[in-house]
Amino acid sequence: MDVFEAIKGRRSIRGFKPESISDADLEKILEAGISAPSAGNCQPWEFVIVRDQKIKQKLVQAARGQSFLAEAPVVIVICADVNRTASRYGERGRTLYCIQDTAAAAQNIHLAAYALGYGTCWVGAFDESAAAEAIKAPAGVRPLIMIPIGKPREKPKPTPRTPLRERIHQETF
Repeated sequence: MDVFEAIKGRRSIRGFKPESISDADLEKILEAGISAPSAGNCQPWEFVIVRDQKIKQKLVQAARGQSFLAEAPVVIVICADVNRTASRYGERGRTLYCIQDTAAAAQNIHLAAYALGYGTCWVGAFDESAAAEAIKAPAGVRPLIMIPIGKPREKPKPTPRTPLRERIHQETF
């Protein structure tokens, strides 16, 4: 699939079929994640693959009742080892670069999953402490993004976008 087709075609999916994801496909998707750029090549990401229904229910609770997390066959919880980036970049690495890096990995995961015929949704609205407890994250590792993944049960229409010309500035604002 062409990268531009994936970028334009991907949608947030909140309904999943009960089909499993092959280990080979999941590995391809995660390989796309680790291929993302990162500040100083620190690669702060850690991926927790959740298939267990009890843990998914804890993630639903952490995510303010977003029940579609439990419906997906797999939830990838993308975490940042903040100390990995902070050791090189100090506070800016801890508070910004590791977040940017995990976001880049998440975008790659979304696009790779879509290219393989899966649906995903970026879930960022959750209680970080509750999510960390659910996945038993060690100190210094922050869960930042949850991505439910599976075969889509729906095909949402594109959401409106602000015209590009309204967001472009030449040289200065």
